[in-house]
Amino acid sequence: MERPDAIDEEYIFEGRAIISQTDTKGVITFANRKFCEISGYTPAELKGQPHNIIRHPDMPKAAFAQMWETIKGGESWNGIVKNLRKDGLYYWVYTEISPIRDDDDNITGYIAARKPAGRKNIDEVVEIYKTMLEKEN
Repeated sequence: MERPDAIDEEYIFEGRAIISQTDTKGVITFANRKFCEISGYTPAELKGQPHNIIRHPDMPKAAFAQMWETIKGGESWNGIVKNLRKDGLYYWVYTEISPIRDDDDNITGYIAARKPAGRKNIDEVVEIYKTMLEKEN
């Protein structure tokens, strides 16, 4: 299936993961080189921005509400996410987000690691997200 506005995730990732860190409000404090390369943003453009700078409009708000509930509760969250690049192209990733804790076990931020999502997983989640979006509108 041709996707003219998508990138070839397997090619662009080259076996490397996207890593980012945020504060407790979701503001980017760190983005690795692969994140910058794939998203099309420079480190300076990303640092200090809300992580939803790369949120694709096809992503339902409810998916992120569930994610925030999970990570604020101190648990790790994982799922398939469609992200938007600076140039308007998009890419699908399998994402895992975990809380970062200080010595007193307080959550001080979050770290996320992403890798390309498989076609089967993408096809399954597209229908779920479509239904969720219809309920939001």
